[in-house]
Amino acid sequence: MTNDAHKTQSLRKRRGNGLQKPTLNSTPVSLKENLPHQKRNHFHSDLWFWLTLQNWILDFGRPIVMIILPLEWFPLNKPSAGDYFHMAYNVITPFLMLKLIERSPKALPRSAVYLCIITFVMGASIHLVGDSINHRLILSGYQLHLSVRENPIIKNLKPASLIDSFELLYFYDEQLGHLLWYIPFFIVLTLYFSGCFTKAKKQESFPVSGWLLLGPSALYYWYLVTEGQITELFLLTFLAMVTILIFKQHKGLRPDQNGLFLLCSFTVTLLLVGLWVVYLWSDPVLREKYPGLIYVPEPWSYYTLHISKNH
Repeated sequence: MTNDAHKTQSLRKRRGNGLQKPTLNSTPVSLKENLPHQKRNHFHSDLWFWLTLQNWILDFGRPIVMIILPLEWFPLNKPSAGDYFHMAYNVITPFLMLKLIERSPKALPRSAVYLCIITFVMGASIHLVGDSINHRLILSGYQLHLSVRENPIIKNLKPASLIDSFELLYFYDEQLGHLLWYIPFFIVLTLYFSGCFTKAKKQESFPVSGWLLLGPSALYYWYLVTEGQITELFLLTFLAMVTILIFKQHKGLRPDQNGLFLLCSFTVTLLLVGLWVVYLWSDPVLREKYPGLIYVPEPWSYYTLHISKNH
């Protein structure tokens, strides 16, 4: 009995030692969680650069490349170069947004992020189809500064019920597609901003890369707000960020470099939108096209009205 008890005790010791070894040799869970956060507090110049670059090329550059490239290369019954740009945008942008969320110093609600990304892709895909057809209408004489029923190439269609179909297309392109595209986009940015705060007593100096990216980033958001006709959504997002900022400051927190970059970008965007409205405040044609309390004309409507007519 004594030998059996001795063997059992030795076996338990060996098992206990085996269980303790991984614990002694591994990094504590809290340390594992803290190490990545220390790295993530630095300015994400790579992600902000690629996000800004692909926004300018794949989103802003879409209509430009369709105008520049010869029509013979892309027949009207086939996808255009801008459509391929849009397809690439619909894949690359949500990927970069997910990578940005991964680097957030704060754990964000995954279900909300995933739902926003899925909705974003659906809305951008709806817009892809509507915008592709809309561009072909422009090549046929459609004028963006006029409503659907006031366009010369639309109002003479027979039967007249076809006009309803083009109004439905406009709804999918300029309203539903934009809402499903931009609402989740700004929600993700707001969620990310809510995690970009630190307890550091001394504010880190803003990097040179951040200053270089600030202008292009803000200018793209200006285009997004004006061309996408999402001024109200942008203002609500900016207000939400300011509210988060005030709430966090009361808790002794301050925005890190990434949060400061996002907040500064939106602040400059707000200034640019204001200057744009003041510049076109007295334009009678655009005033009629964009009635309502908030008057923010689209850049491409301004282009078809004042620039393309002069060439």
